[in-house]
Amino acid sequence: MAPFEALYGRRCRTPLNWSEPGERVTFGPDLVTQAEEQVKLIHGNLKRAQSRQKSYSDKRRRPLVFELGDHVYLRVSPMKGVHRFGVKGKLAPRYIGPFKITERCGPVAYRLELPPHIGLRFMTYFMSRNLRKCRKKRVDTSQIQIEPDLTYEEHPIKILDQKQRTTRRRAINFYKVQWSNHSEEEATWEQEEYLQTKYPGFLSATTNEYV
Repeated sequence: MAPFEALYGRRCRTPLNWSEPGERVTFGPDLVTQAEEQVKLIHGNLKRAQSRQKSYSDKRRRPLVFELGDHVYLRVSPMKGVHRFGVKGKLAPRYIGPFKITERCGPVAYRLELPPHIGLRFMTYFMSRNLRKCRKKRVDTSQIQIEPDLTYEEHPIKILDQKQRTTRRRAINFYKVQWSNHSEEEATWEQEEYLQTKYPGFLSATTNEYV
C-alpha cells in the first residue's frame, strides 16, 4: 500500500494510472486537432485586431506619390561605429540629397539618380520608408540678411486662409500665414492677437486683399 492510499483511503490518480494497462486509448491526434483549431482561432483574432489598428492609423496618413523629375531626400540609417559623410553615430545626417527621380518601379518604389561617390549610380528605394519630399521652391540664400549673432528675422508676407475657433467665452480668429523665405506649403496658423501685437499693420494691409 502506498503512503497516499494509506493517508486518504484511495489510490493516487496520476497520468500513469488513469486507465488500466491494455485499456488506454490513443488521444494524440485529438490533441493535435484541438491545438490546430486554437491556432486558427488565434490567427483570426490577430488578423482582425491588426486590421482594426491599421484602419485607425490610416486615418492620420496620406499616400505620397512622386512624379518623374521630382527631387527627394534619401534616408540613411545611422550605424554604430560607422562614419557616414564624415560624422559618426547620432550626429550623422538622417537624410541626404536631394536626388532626382528617374523611374517609377512600382506603386511605392522609385529609382533615383545618385552621385558616384555614394557607391551606386542608380538604386531603387521604397517611398514610404526612405524618401521624403523636397520642396520645389528653393530659397535664394543671398537675399537673407544674417545678424551678427547668426540669426535672421522672418516676417509674414501673405494670408492664405482664415478660420474661427469658438470657445466658451469668445471666438478666436486664426490666419494661415506665409512667411518670408518659405513656400506656401510651409505656412502656419497664427492667432489674430499675436499678429496684431507682433506685426502691427500687417492684418489691416492684407485682410482686405485676401477678402
